[in-house]
Amino acid sequence: MKKTDLIFELSETSTLSKVEAKVCVDTILTALTKGVVSGEGVEIRGFGSFYRKHKKARLGINPRTKERTQVGEKFMPFFKPGKSLKEVVNKN
Repeated sequence: MKKTDLIFELSETSTLSKVEAKVCVDTILTALTKGVVSGEGVEIRGFGSFYRKHKKARLGINPRTKERTQVGEKFMPFFKPGKSLKEVVNKN
């Protein structure tokens, strides 16, 4: 499902127009992004948690050239699914 599909689904299943649904989806995504970037994370009970994880610096190897390069430390976004989401996915 793409963002446009989500907006369409929201407008079809509620009384919101497509413009209002787009504002809602954009607001939710902005809030999720701010929560992850701040390091606080976002937890949605039954769905899952969004958070950032620290990756240490390491030595990387280019598989094509076998050249070794230093990869700097960085933060990566992660999602951990909740129990309810896991159960629903495993039923289908």
